[in-house]
Amino acid sequence: MGAGTWGTVMAAHLHQAGHGVVLWHYRAEFAHDLSATRRHPHLAEFELPRGIPVTSNLEKALSKCDIAVVAIPSQKVRAVLGSHPALFRGRRVANLTKGIEVGTLQRMSEVIASETGLSPDRIASIYGPSHAEEVMRQAPTTLVAASTNLDYARELQKVFSTRYLRVYANRDIIGVELGGSVKNVIAIAAGISTGLGFGDNTLAALTTRGLAEITRLGLAMGADAATFAGLSGVGDLAVTVYSRHSRNRQLGLEMGRGGNYQEILAEMGMVAEGVGTARSVMGLAEKYGVSLPICQEVYQILFEGKDPRSAISALMSRDLRDETLD
Repeated sequence: MGAGTWGTVMAAHLHQAGHGVVLWHYRAEFAHDLSATRRHPHLAEFELPRGIPVTSNLEKALSKCDIAVVAIPSQKVRAVLGSHPALFRGRRVANLTKGIEVGTLQRMSEVIASETGLSPDRIASIYGPSHAEEVMRQAPTTLVAASTNLDYARELQKVFSTRYLRVYANRDIIGVELGGSVKNVIAIAAGISTGLGFGDNTLAALTTRGLAEITRLGLAMGADAATFAGLSGVGDLAVTVYSRHSRNRQLGLEMGRGGNYQEILAEMGMVAEGVGTARSVMGLAEKYGVSLPICQEVYQILFEGKDPRSAISALMSRDLRDETLD
């Protein structure tokens, strides 16, 4: 479900792994063009295998499926799944979407459960350091499948793993989903820093202190600290902060050079999940009484018009304190 870059590449990956796959996109015109050309507008050199049908009819797409793989923008998940809840009855969901819903502050597995009526043991999220462009080229990649039902997570290991993509299992779905979502906010900060002309020292500081913020919030929400040292923690953060493929980093980069985020996103023609997540993260910070200074500065740059250089100054002039206590 979802024919963006990640959804399309993962559909091809699963097909090549020997599974029967149907690819769904909400726009009929896009689905028709992709079906006819087998080319994706945002993936140079990619060709969708001929054995994958493409449709905009969700009932048709799900008619014979066991596992619905969700790869649609986080702020659209509720509307799409909620409009067809009966179609998910008796099925399972593997979620690839990273983000936290604005307003409800729910993680994606929570949104999916509330809209489909599926129990949590039939839902998993698969996150980790991965860009569609590199999976497309079969570069060695590792992900983590997380579910409260560890048996289901281990089943997804087998479904998704191939000679170039390795999947681990984890039952800490709170930590995995938080790590894979909040890192997009930190990636915007990293892009802003680079756009301002700052170098490796600043980027390393943002990455390290960003991980501290993700961990702090995760622990307050009941996650396992060890998760943030894993693939959906430091791994996903690193690939998003440093990679040229990262949309959130690219957004921040252009903002650091003086651009307006709405105009930048319109030109990109793609979703940067960190924008919506920045709103949600500040809601979670207030709800759980957690200090998230980097996320707060990103929020103020995005939605309150704060100058990026002033944000850096604010971070550098905070009260001095012990590293492990902040």
